Amino acid sequence: MKCARRARESPLASPARIRSTIATIVDQPEELREIRLFHKALADVNRLRIVRRLAEGSATVTELIDHAGLSQPLVSWHLGRLRAAGIVTTRRSGRETVCSLRADTFADFERRERVVLGLALPAGDR
Repeated sequence: MKCARRARESPLASPARIRSTIATIVDQPEELREIRLFHKALADVNRLRIVRRLAEGSATVTELIDHAGLSQPLVSWHLGRLRAAGIVTTRRSGRETVCSLRADTFADFERRERVVLGLALPAGDR
């Protein structure tokens, strides 16, 4: 019975599957990848809660654990995603890790995103 069903199924991939595969293979511009990374970093409620807390001022990982109500490994993982996107910086202070929002991160990102997406002229072209 299984052999009969397999014989009826088309061995070829669907056109949608082929387009999806090609889209992942095609070289994506680095500037668009950066925008995607930034948005993906902010696409999680827990990371947004961490960012909102850091907007009030620097905090240790312990303070962020208490604020977010998450485990230490999970807070560290979320901080790693935020660091990779350039949103958060960390520094060691004794045994503690102190986290901060990068100064002007959102304003700088907004300007860059507008230029990359063609919504604004580059600063030199004004």
